[in-house]
Amino acid sequence: MTEPDAPAIDPVNEAAYVVDQRRPHWPATIDGFIAASAEVATRPGFTGDLAYGSHPREAFDWYRTAGEARGIVAYFHPGYWQMRDRTLMRCLMPVFADLGFDVATVGYPLCPDASLASLTDSARAVVPALLAHARTVRGRDLPIVAAGHSAGGHLAVELAATDWGARGLAPSPIAGVVALSGVYDLQPLVTTSLNVALGLDATSARAASPVHRVPTGAPPALFAVGGAETAAFLAQNRDMAAAWRAAGNRTHTLESPGDDHFSLILQLMDPASPVHGAVASLLDEAVPRPAAG
Repeated sequence: MTEPDAPAIDPVNEAAYVVDQRRPHWPATIDGFIAASAEVATRPGFTGDLAYGSHPREAFDWYRTAGEARGIVAYFHPGYWQMRDRTLMRCLMPVFADLGFDVATVGYPLCPDASLASLTDSARAVVPALLAHARTVRGRDLPIVAAGHSAGGHLAVELAATDWGARGLAPSPIAGVVALSGVYDLQPLVTTSLNVALGLDATSARAASPVHRVPTGAPPALFAVGGAETAAFLAQNRDMAAAWRAAGNRTHTLESPGDDHFSLILQLMDPASPVHGAVASLLDEAVPRPAAG
């Protein structure tokens, strides 16, 4: 019996999610992230390679904020669920630490070694490990803000949409979401070259799409995207925010004018930028600062 033919690549979707997203500055920008991340790993507050599962990629790095931590930012890296790793985004650890959070950059298995469904379960599995680590180093549980970029934005939303009570964690440990340039409806990816590794069909793509199953009572969320990204990415951001809001959840959106998929992260690293300000505001809403005095 022969295998069914893979869906033909749709040139419109391929342009929207692959070709037209690329920018000439990306290699230099990513090299800058790598260099900055290597420097962060030399700092006294950094601890690397903390395992939360048996797969080599099921590990997280930890960065302590000065003084008492308000909570944990769990940050998931980009790469369309099939490339890159947690070390790329260590450069963001000081950004969140300066806002009073301990920070974990989280690794996860990649497709096609893992299915997208099992990859997402790996991301969920880090949550009890982060809570346990916080109890060890801080002496108490800490609320978690799930954050990430691109594929990492999708995983951050998945954590917030998880029924944690069914997994023995109640109330939900996820206090907020920062989702940057994410893909939340995966059905268009079925007809792109990205699907060679993802191996999705119409059914599994819909099942992996959190835009279709937003729970009520979810935490506050910020959905941000670069204003110069493709129309498909702008629509993904707007549609996910609309679904979050329609379920009765507190929702914030931002389209950063002139920014693309990776310059958006440069904006996050700039304390004077609107992107940084929007993220800081979401963190304050999710985990309010202690009252003075």
